[in-house]
Amino acid sequence: MPERSLILGVLGGMGPAATVEFLAKIQAYTPADGDQDHIRVIADINPKVPDRNTPGSGTGAVLAEMAGALRGAGAEVLAMPCNTAHAHADMIQRASGLPLINLIELGAEAAARTGAMRAGVLGTKGALKLYREYLAAHAMGMIALPPERQEQFMITLYRIKSGDLGPDVKREMIGHAEALRALGAEVLIAGCTELPLVLEPGDTKLELIDPGDLLARRAVAVCMGWEPVPHVPA
Repeated sequence: MPERSLILGVLGGMGPAATVEFLAKIQAYTPADGDQDHIRVIADINPKVPDRNTPGSGTGAVLAEMAGALRGAGAEVLAMPCNTAHAHADMIQRASGLPLINLIELGAEAAARTGAMRAGVLGTKGALKLYREYLAAHAMGMIALPPERQEQFMITLYRIKSGDLGPDVKREMIGHAEALRALGAEVLIAGCTELPLVLEPGDTKLELIDPGDLLARRAVAVCMGWEPVPHVPA
């Protein structure tokens, strides 16, 4: 165990349940014989962040302010368990001067490692735009739901956000995943951190990539000194 681990700052609350799940994974993935072996985590669980899907809502400014406050509280590296909010990743890093472990990049890298050429992504329009760019950097194509089905997906997603994790919601989400497979997807990226609350590996015939889980594992590795700290853009 390192003598000192980096302090992790978490930009959370988008949504709250996904953040709680992320924090639980940070604890679970940290090898520890006692309390003192765990990573110190400073979390701002702020569900009042403006809707990431509404243009001009001021989301970036709020996230930048949160990141600055986390730095003031002692955070040395940041993680944000929300896919769509990564549209503001550069603003967050420049405003705080802290490195942000990029959730979208981790998901795209994992998809590329499968050897697939086309990744299906379930996520908001903003998340889909980000994944399309990052997957293209790995010479991969992205498959999204048709517009009408995307609207249905968003309805299902907001049911999860409202706390509905029941079998009907799970069945609907599996249906959306299978629709991507029918369109040619070879691997599935859970492009919203709420999806793994209902969608598990084995629920579909596609390999499921959970970027939120990858983020928790990478955050532990970075804070423990096993992986390099990300670069802060100039």
